[in-house]
Amino acid sequence: MLEKYNTKDALYKYRGKTCLNCYLPLEKSDHFCPNCGQKNTTKKLSFGDFFVEFFSGLFNYDSRFQRTLRVLLFKPGKISKDFINGKRMRYANPFRFYLSASIIFFLIAGLSNRFEGVNFAEQEQGFENQVNKIGQDSILKSELKEIPAIKENNIPVDSIFQNVTRGKDTVKETYQDIYFTQAQMDTMSFPERTGKKLTIFYRYYKENKNPIAEEVLKDLNYENTAWNQWLYRKAVKFDLFYNNPKLFADYFTNKLPFIIFFYLPIFALFIWLIYIRRPFNYMEHLIFAFHVQTTLFVLYIIGYSVDYLLQSDWGFTLANTVFVFYLYKSMRNFYEQGRVKTILKFIILNFIFFTLATIATIIAVIVSFSIY
Repeated sequence: MLEKYNTKDALYKYRGKTCLNCYLPLEKSDHFCPNCGQKNTTKKLSFGDFFVEFFSGLFNYDSRFQRTLRVLLFKPGKISKDFINGKRMRYANPFRFYLSASIIFFLIAGLSNRFEGVNFAEQEQGFENQVNKIGQDSILKSELKEIPAIKENNIPVDSIFQNVTRGKDTVKETYQDIYFTQAQMDTMSFPERTGKKLTIFYRYYKENKNPIAEEVLKDLNYENTAWNQWLYRKAVKFDLFYNNPKLFADYFTNKLPFIIFFYLPIFALFIWLIYIRRPFNYMEHLIFAFHVQTTLFVLYIIGYSVDYLLQSDWGFTLANTVFVFYLYKSMRNFYEQGRVKTILKFIILNFIFFTLATIATIIAVIVSFSIY
């Protein structure tokens, strides 16, 4: 784009007889290698060359980016149809464009307060309840001391207080209440044994706060295996996430773009089954799925940005509303079917989408927690 402004590079004295990249023989008149496309020049790099090449690539990508974004948002289904019909150089690659949009979305979403995990208001209320309870207990003890029968017989007020309040307070759970020996564990099935161990490990850590798995297994008289150590570390992590869920929410959110990237091919399979009579192969359905999902991320980027700047909630709601209509129009324009068929398949696809999304989320949470 900007090569014509670089007069030095245009001189024949900088033209080589062989491509420095693929070693194809060249003529002096060849400005670019016809095999790999590299510029035919032997001139040493300078800051000016780097500057020109950088902005040339930026503007070229920006042109495709703007066109892709404009068609994607304002002409539902057109970009997918153009892409499968061979008009690909004018648009950004659908898979790379998806990853770019999803990463930007989750970065912006991280700035919002939708995923806040710690509710300090609840913690303060719990503290106030404890203070009030202590105050009520003190009043109750002082009232018991004034009862004539207790004063005359010198009955200990503390013992009466314990009897009066017994059953009101929840008994603190301890790992010893559910403890099983190693021999007892060996008689259980693997899923049952694993569940018991996780519960015991979790309660043990809450009581003792010992993060060293080897010491804990020795104290519990369990086998010091890699599996038992891993289970105990997961119990420690669970306690950490339980007290501050935002840690895991941030970790899981960062992985979502790639989770959805591998989830969409499965969803495209169901689209192919629903439109099996239409003249589209699986890859063409997959491209449509990626374009639609990218549009959702772009709308969320706009919605989250509006909510963040205006401190409101209507931007996210509006993005969801617009996307429902956009998805219907995309299906109608891309698959070229009537309104009744499109609406029916629209409902079926949404049911499949949310069902698969729920299953994928559960699996992703389990896997993410396991590898954290």
